[in-house]
Amino acid sequence: MRNQTMKTPMYAAEYVSPGHPDKLCDAIADALVQAAGHLEKRALVGVEVAVHRSRVLLTGRIGCNDASGIDTDALVRQVYCSAGYGSEWGPRPEDLKIGAELCLGPLEEGESAFRELADDQSICTGYAVDIPQTNFLPVEHWLANRLGQKLQDLRRVQPDLRLGPDGKVCCVVCERDGRFFLAQFSCSLQQKARADDIALHRAVRVTLEQALVELAAELPSLDATVPATIHVNGAGAFDRGGPEGDNGLSGKKLVVDAYGPRVAIGGGALSGKDFFKADRAGALHARRLAKAVVMTGAASDALVHLVWVPGEPAARILSIKSGDGDEVPVSNWERLVDLSLATSGENWTGSADLIDIARRGHFTNPTLPWECVHIGSTALAGSGGP
Repeated sequence: MRNQTMKTPMYAAEYVSPGHPDKLCDAIADALVQAAGHLEKRALVGVEVAVHRSRVLLTGRIGCNDASGIDTDALVRQVYCSAGYGSEWGPRPEDLKIGAELCLGPLEEGESAFRELADDQSICTGYAVDIPQTNFLPVEHWLANRLGQKLQDLRRVQPDLRLGPDGKVCCVVCERDGRFFLAQFSCSLQQKARADDIALHRAVRVTLEQALVELAAELPSLDATVPATIHVNGAGAFDRGGPEGDNGLSGKKLVVDAYGPRVAIGGGALSGKDFFKADRAGALHARRLAKAVVMTGAASDALVHLVWVPGEPAARILSIKSGDGDEVPVSNWERLVDLSLATSGENWTGSADLIDIARRGHFTNPTLPWECVHIGSTALAGSGGP
């Protein structure tokens, strides 16, 4: 027999900055969802956004009181501005050419009551792993998100680097003997032509060194060693980015929005849909159920599959599996965890800054309301939320 050696598990994950074209689209889509939710709790929103150069296209439906009064152009320009576009980096918000094919108007008669029932089918996944320090997320996904945000801060703390709003981070984490190591790291950070790229390389390394020490204090099983080689703008100069360098669409960064590539995603996007929509509500309910399974000790990690059937008020649990593939019995969980659209729509509409969530992720902040897990009427300690 041949000798077989155990391979060290390695997992990759990425972070995408707010100025990336796809993330601009997600934030715009959720700005529209948020505006409609402020006007009417049961607002129906299903929108998509596309950007390229100075052009923005909004499509879909917004159904709520005074929907036609929503200043969609102003919302688009505000998202661009808060993402970092302006005099230094184009397209400037005031130069945008915004087109819209939106169905705007009030809900139809009886439509408000029907919002508690699924208006479409959906298959949704949720995941949690028993690592409270990462908010029960895969380590590589948590690490990429946190390091990406640290590097985005360089725009503010070191303006002399002349960094732009667009950027990406890729982390490869290996797991060995119960410890996690950052094995590979690369980033692409938009920077003005003829700016000091050597200073940028130095700043990235120093930021990594400091951030890994801080994060290892939060997660003791994380090794703080910086990889010997890190890659910064490995494809060369990156001065033309954002919508001027690539086109963008909402709903294209679903793996970043979920749990990283280790966990299979569901079938629908989150941004651009209200909390009565099965795609968005289902992803959050699946996450809550996965956290409940892990936090009650039923499994050390859990992958949940939910299915929504049109016309039904709550999701059906298709399966709950532990990391080793074992099935977790589902018979009690539908009774213990509320998976209804009424819960997500009534409780989560207007409860958080959706633009920030589109940029930072739905599951990275333990204080978000859907991250607070209840079994019956009892909130599980350490699950986050109020």
